[in-house]
Amino acid sequence: MLINGTHATTPPTGTGTGTGTTGTGTTGTGSTGSTGSTPATNGTTLGGTDFLTLMLAQLKNQDPTSPVDSNTFLQQLASLSEVQGITALNTSFSSLSNSLSSGQALQASSLLGHQALVASGTATLTAAAPVTGAINIPQTTSQVVLNISDASGALVSQINLGAQSAGLTSFSWNGTTNSGSQAPPGTYTLTAQYAGATSGTAATTLVNGTVESVSMGAGSTGLTLNVAGIGSVPFSSVQQISK
Repeated sequence: MLINGTHATTPPTGTGTGTGTTGTGTTGTGSTGSTGSTPATNGTTLGGTDFLTLMLAQLKNQDPTSPVDSNTFLQQLASLSEVQGITALNTSFSSLSNSLSSGQALQASSLLGHQALVASGTATLTAAAPVTGAINIPQTTSQVVLNISDASGALVSQINLGAQSAGLTSFSWNGTTNSGSQAPPGTYTLTAQYAGATSGTAATTLVNGTVESVSMGAGSTGLTLNVAGIGSVPFSSVQQISK
Protein backbone atom coordinates (compact mmCIF):
# COMPACT_ATOMS: atom_id res chain seq x y z
CA MET A 1 0.00 0.00 0.00
CA LEU A 2 1.29 3.56 -0.84
CA ILE A 3 1.23 6.30 1.75
CA ASN A 4 2.40 9.73 0.52
CA GLY A 5 4.24 8.00 -2.33
CA THR A 6 6.09 5.62 0.01
CA HIS A 7 5.55 1.91 0.41
CA ALA A 8 4.29 1.16 3.88
CA THR A 9 5.73 -1.89 5.52
CA THR A 10 3.43 -4.07 7.58
CA PRO A 11 5.10 -4.89 10.89
CA PRO A 12 5.41 -8.57 11.66
CA THR A 13 2.97 -9.93 14.15
CA GLY A 14 4.22 -11.01 17.50
CA THR A 15 4.24 -10.14 21.15
CA GLY A 16 6.26 -7.19 22.39
CA THR A 17 6.22 -3.51 23.30
CA GLY A 18 7.90 -0.62 21.59
CA THR A 19 8.21 3.16 21.98
CA GLY A 20 7.64 5.74 19.32
CA THR A 21 7.58 9.53 18.92
CA THR A 22 4.34 11.26 17.93
CA GLY A 23 4.19 14.31 15.77
CA THR A 24 3.89 16.56 18.84
CA GLY A 25 6.93 15.13 20.52
CA THR A 26 5.10 13.04 23.09
CA THR A 27 6.21 9.51 23.61
CA GLY A 28 3.68 6.68 23.24
CA THR A 29 3.74 2.97 23.85
CA GLY A 30 2.75 0.48 21.16
CA SER A 31 0.11 -2.14 21.88
CA THR A 32 0.84 -5.82 22.13
CA GLY A 33 0.57 -7.57 18.76
CA SER A 34 -1.63 -10.62 18.28
CA THR A 35 -0.31 -13.99 17.24
CA GLY A 36 -0.67 -14.75 13.58
CA SER A 37 -1.94 -18.34 13.97
CA THR A 38 -3.50 -20.72 16.45
CA PRO A 39 -1.44 -23.78 17.35
CA ALA A 40 -2.92 -27.00 16.04
CA THR A 41 -4.41 -29.32 18.59
CA ASN A 42 -2.40 -32.47 19.06
CA GLY A 43 -4.01 -35.46 17.38
CA THR A 44 -6.22 -33.39 15.03
CA THR A 45 -6.89 -35.06 11.68
CA LEU A 46 -7.58 -32.92 8.61
CA GLY A 47 -10.21 -34.17 6.19
CA GLY A 48 -11.07 -33.31 2.61
CA THR A 49 -13.14 -30.26 3.65
CA ASP A 50 -10.24 -28.88 5.68
CA PHE A 51 -7.92 -29.44 2.74
CA LEU A 52 -10.18 -27.42 0.42
CA THR A 53 -10.55 -24.66 3.02
CA LEU A 54 -6.78 -24.31 3.28
CA MET A 55 -6.39 -24.35 -0.48
CA LEU A 56 -9.01 -21.62 -0.99
CA ALA A 57 -7.41 -19.54 1.77
CA GLN A 58 -4.09 -19.89 -0.02
CA LEU A 59 -5.60 -18.63 -3.29
CA LYS A 60 -7.45 -15.80 -1.55
CA ASN A 61 -4.35 -14.53 0.21
CA GLN A 62 -1.80 -15.08 -2.52
CA ASP A 63 0.44 -12.22 -3.66
CA PRO A 64 -1.01 -10.83 -6.94
CA THR A 65 2.51 -10.10 -8.18
CA SER A 66 3.59 -13.69 -7.48
CA PRO A 67 0.57 -16.01 -7.77
CA VAL A 68 0.60 -19.69 -6.89
CA ASP A 69 2.34 -21.72 -9.55
CA SER A 70 -0.16 -23.72 -11.63
CA ASN A 71 1.91 -26.90 -11.31
CA THR A 72 1.89 -26.55 -7.54
CA PHE A 73 -1.88 -26.01 -7.58
CA LEU A 74 -2.41 -29.13 -9.73
CA GLN A 75 -0.20 -31.16 -7.39
CA GLN A 76 -2.33 -30.03 -4.46
CA LEU A 77 -5.51 -31.08 -6.30
CA ALA A 78 -3.92 -34.43 -7.08
CA SER A 79 -3.04 -34.86 -3.39
CA LEU A 80 -6.66 -34.12 -2.45
CA SER A 81 -7.91 -36.75 -4.93
CA GLU A 82 -5.41 -39.25 -3.58
CA VAL A 83 -6.51 -38.68 0.01
CA GLN A 84 -10.18 -39.01 -0.94
CA GLY A 85 -9.39 -42.20 -2.88
CA ILE A 86 -7.56 -43.75 0.08
CA THR A 87 -10.44 -42.83 2.40
CA ALA A 88 -12.96 -44.46 0.05
CA LEU A 89 -10.71 -47.52 -0.27
CA ASN A 90 -10.45 -47.88 3.51
CA THR A 91 -14.23 -47.71 3.78
CA SER A 92 -14.60 -50.40 1.10
CA PHE A 93 -12.08 -52.67 2.80
CA SER A 94 -13.86 -52.24 6.13
CA SER A 95 -17.17 -53.24 4.55
CA LEU A 96 -15.52 -56.22 2.84
CA SER A 97 -13.93 -57.33 6.11
CA ASN A 98 -17.28 -57.21 7.92
CA SER A 99 -18.90 -59.16 5.09
CA LEU A 100 -16.18 -61.84 5.14
CA SER A 101 -16.42 -62.15 8.93
CA SER A 102 -20.18 -62.70 8.69
CA GLY A 103 -19.71 -65.30 5.96
CA GLN A 104 -16.98 -67.02 7.95
CA ALA A 105 -19.19 -67.20 11.04
CA LEU A 106 -22.01 -68.74 8.98
CA GLN A 107 -19.67 -71.37 7.50
CA ALA A 108 -18.10 -72.07 10.89
CA SER A 109 -21.50 -73.01 12.34
CA SER A 110 -21.55 -76.04 10.01
CA LEU A 111 -18.43 -77.40 11.77
CA LEU A 112 -20.29 -78.09 15.02
CA GLY A 113 -20.29 -81.79 15.83
CA HIS A 114 -17.54 -82.58 13.30
CA GLN A 115 -14.13 -84.05 14.12
CA ALA A 116 -11.17 -81.66 13.92
CA LEU A 117 -7.65 -83.07 13.65
CA VAL A 118 -5.26 -80.77 15.51
CA ALA A 119 -1.73 -81.02 16.87
CA SER A 120 -1.77 -82.11 20.50
CA GLY A 121 0.53 -83.93 22.88
CA THR A 122 -2.37 -85.16 25.03
CA ALA A 123 -5.60 -87.06 24.42
CA THR A 124 -8.68 -87.75 26.50
CA LEU A 125 -9.88 -91.35 26.72
CA THR A 126 -13.61 -91.85 27.34
CA ALA A 127 -15.79 -94.94 27.64
CA ALA A 128 -17.83 -93.81 24.65
CA ALA A 129 -15.17 -93.72 21.94
CA PRO A 130 -11.51 -94.61 21.33
CA VAL A 131 -8.74 -92.05 20.92
CA THR A 132 -8.05 -91.42 17.24
CA GLY A 133 -5.51 -89.20 15.57
CA ALA A 134 -2.45 -89.16 13.36
CA ILE A 135 1.32 -88.81 13.44
CA ASN A 136 3.04 -86.40 11.08
CA ILE A 137 5.99 -88.24 9.52
CA PRO A 138 8.37 -85.90 7.66
CA GLN A 139 10.01 -88.70 5.65
CA THR A 140 9.55 -92.30 4.61
CA THR A 141 10.60 -94.54 7.48
CA SER A 142 10.90 -98.21 8.34
CA GLN A 143 9.15 -97.90 11.70
CA VAL A 144 6.82 -95.56 13.62
CA VAL A 145 6.04 -96.08 17.31
CA LEU A 146 3.37 -94.32 19.38
CA ASN A 147 3.83 -94.22 23.16
CA ILE A 148 0.89 -93.52 25.48
CA SER A 149 1.62 -92.54 29.10
CA ASP A 150 -0.60 -91.75 32.08
CA ALA A 151 -0.54 -88.68 34.32
CA SER A 152 2.34 -90.09 36.39
CA GLY A 153 4.47 -90.61 33.29
CA ALA A 154 4.20 -94.42 33.32
CA LEU A 155 3.99 -96.08 29.90
CA VAL A 156 0.47 -97.47 29.47
CA SER A 157 0.48 -98.62 25.86
CA GLN A 158 2.89 -98.77 22.94
CA ILE A 159 1.60 -99.04 19.38
CA ASN A 160 3.98 -100.08 16.57
CA LEU A 161 2.66 -98.72 13.27
CA GLY A 162 5.47 -100.28 11.21
CA ALA A 163 6.89 -98.78 8.01
CA GLN A 164 5.19 -95.60 6.81
CA SER A 165 5.48 -93.07 3.98
CA ALA A 166 5.96 -89.36 4.59
CA GLY A 167 2.78 -87.58 5.67
CA LEU A 168 0.00 -88.24 8.17
CA THR A 169 -0.19 -91.76 9.60
CA SER A 170 -3.49 -92.52 11.35
CA PHE A 171 -3.80 -94.39 14.65
CA SER A 172 -6.55 -95.52 17.01
CA TRP A 173 -6.36 -96.54 20.68
CA ASN A 174 -9.34 -98.12 22.42
CA GLY A 175 -7.78 -97.95 25.88
CA THR A 176 -6.12 -101.38 25.89
CA THR A 177 -2.88 -101.37 27.89
CA ASN A 178 0.29 -103.36 27.20
CA SER A 179 -0.88 -105.93 29.75
CA GLY A 180 -4.22 -106.38 27.98
CA SER A 181 -6.34 -104.62 30.61
CA GLN A 182 -8.57 -101.58 30.04
CA ALA A 183 -7.11 -98.17 30.93
CA PRO A 184 -9.44 -95.91 32.94
CA PRO A 185 -10.93 -92.79 31.31
CA GLY A 186 -8.73 -89.74 31.63
CA THR A 187 -6.07 -87.63 29.94
CA TYR A 188 -3.00 -89.36 28.53
CA THR A 189 0.25 -88.08 27.04
CA LEU A 190 1.20 -89.02 23.48
CA THR A 191 4.72 -89.19 22.07
CA ALA A 192 5.86 -90.66 18.77
CA GLN A 193 9.20 -91.63 17.24
CA TYR A 194 10.19 -92.78 13.79
CA ALA A 195 13.34 -94.45 12.50
CA GLY A 196 15.39 -91.82 10.72
CA ALA A 197 18.88 -90.39 10.52
CA THR A 198 18.80 -90.26 14.31
CA SER A 199 17.37 -93.30 16.06
CA GLY A 200 14.01 -92.56 17.68
CA THR A 201 13.51 -89.11 16.15
CA ALA A 202 10.41 -87.43 17.62
CA ALA A 203 7.36 -86.82 15.44
CA THR A 204 4.36 -84.53 15.90
CA THR A 205 1.16 -86.15 17.20
CA LEU A 206 -2.32 -84.99 16.24
CA VAL A 207 -5.64 -85.87 17.87
CA ASN A 208 -9.24 -85.88 16.68
CA GLY A 209 -11.75 -83.99 18.80
CA THR A 210 -15.39 -82.98 18.44
CA VAL A 211 -16.01 -79.31 17.64
CA GLU A 212 -18.32 -78.13 20.41
CA SER A 213 -18.46 -74.41 19.63
CA VAL A 214 -16.93 -71.72 17.46
CA SER A 215 -15.63 -68.31 18.57
CA MET A 216 -15.18 -65.30 16.33
CA GLY A 217 -12.18 -63.29 17.48
CA ALA A 218 -11.08 -59.80 16.46
CA GLY A 219 -7.96 -58.80 14.58
CA SER A 220 -5.34 -61.49 14.23
CA THR A 221 -7.23 -63.92 16.52
CA GLY A 222 -9.77 -64.83 13.85
CA LEU A 223 -11.85 -67.99 14.00
CA THR A 224 -11.29 -70.31 16.99
CA LEU A 225 -12.67 -73.81 17.42
CA ASN A 226 -13.44 -75.16 20.89
CA VAL A 227 -12.58 -78.85 20.59
CA ALA A 228 -13.64 -81.42 23.20
CA GLY A 229 -10.72 -82.77 25.21
CA ILE A 230 -8.28 -80.28 23.64
CA GLY A 231 -9.57 -76.76 24.21
CA SER A 232 -9.48 -73.65 22.03
CA VAL A 233 -7.68 -74.12 18.73
CA PRO A 234 -7.13 -71.51 15.98
CA PHE A 235 -8.87 -72.61 12.80
CA SER A 236 -5.60 -72.14 10.92
CA SER A 237 -4.06 -74.94 13.04
CA VAL A 238 -6.66 -77.54 12.04
CA GLN A 239 -5.17 -80.20 9.78
CA GLN A 240 -8.37 -82.02 8.86
CA ILE A 241 -12.16 -81.86 9.33
CA SER A 242 -14.20 -85.04 9.19
CA LYS A 243 -17.64 -86.31 10.22
